[in-house]
Amino acid sequence: MKVDSLSFHHFRNLCDGELQASDGVNVIWGDNAQGKTNLLEAIWLFTGSRSFRGAKDAELLSFSKKDAALTLSFTAQNREQIAKITISPNKQVSLNGVSMGTVSAMAGVFCAVVFAPCHLSLIQDGPAERRRFLDAAICQVKPSYHGLLTEYNRTLLQRNTLLKDMAYHSELSSTMEIWEEHLSRIGGRIQEIRRRYLYRLSPAVKEVYEGLAGGNEQLTLSYLPGGHNEPVSLEGKEAPVFKDLLLQNLRLRRREDMLAGSTSVGPHRDDLLFSINGFSARTYGSQGQQRSVVLACKLSEASLLREVTGEQPVALLDDVLSELDPRRQDFVLNHIKGWQVFITCCDPKQTERLAAGRSFEMKNGVLRPAE
Repeated sequence: MKVDSLSFHHFRNLCDGELQASDGVNVIWGDNAQGKTNLLEAIWLFTGSRSFRGAKDAELLSFSKKDAALTLSFTAQNREQIAKITISPNKQVSLNGVSMGTVSAMAGVFCAVVFAPCHLSLIQDGPAERRRFLDAAICQVKPSYHGLLTEYNRTLLQRNTLLKDMAYHSELSSTMEIWEEHLSRIGGRIQEIRRRYLYRLSPAVKEVYEGLAGGNEQLTLSYLPGGHNEPVSLEGKEAPVFKDLLLQNLRLRRREDMLAGSTSVGPHRDDLLFSINGFSARTYGSQGQQRSVVLACKLSEASLLREVTGEQPVALLDDVLSELDPRRQDFVLNHIKGWQVFITCCDPKQTERLAAGRSFEMKNGVLRPAE
């Protein structure tokens, strides 16, 4: 899968224009607030997802404009395709001249992964950010997983409500047994899927990180299910029976949960642990190391998506080179083979290590090939 060209009209601060992309690495450089990230955002919207910056549709329009249009020419499934998004102010999409309705219909048609500085929250923030990354990645390869999450959250809410009611109505304990069995069945399935996905993802994350670090650092990824005292191994195919363990923990902690009015165990308390040479990346990792961990996760996510869909996603890397040493920059620019990559940066000198591909300058919303 690759982007052939992207045209933009009244989008953000971009002046109307067109990007003719290289099949390999495309570097967009320029000062801050010139429009580099907006360009990546325009490409990302064709995945069917919302803005990776959390922007509302109306915020995607140029100042004082009432509509905007993006046209993406791309190659997927061994044929050239054209998709067009109109924003006025809500988004609508057409594919090869046929209206698709809402942009979410593009999910699975055009695939990409994105890294942006805001994604450093994967390491720096709490477990909720890591669960969000994991669930979003799994949904791309297993769409039915979203339904499981919805059912689990609905059942979790029911148990939490019962926990509060049981303080005054002890006769509800028999009802609690039913809901705990249901919660453990769904929750156990979610944890099985998460563990299986991480089992496949972990070797790729280690390999990419080792390449970024020049073989001098070792990254370890661990899965800590909510309610477990120790991480679950990702080294072998054998896994605990999550359903049984979750049901046991729900029963053991019922009284404690009644006092708190909430459920203390289950997938909603899961976490991922990242260690560099045996030390926590969150606590002890430098900015460059943390950035490398997130980048390794994103690139590995793309590799796994390729295995499932048969298409290599486009990689969108926003400000990825900052705080990386020259060796890591060289890996990003020249050692991601067979991928189409779009990279933004501020310093054009960072592109001097680019062995092949194209370089563009973005200035005041105007995109032009670099001389």
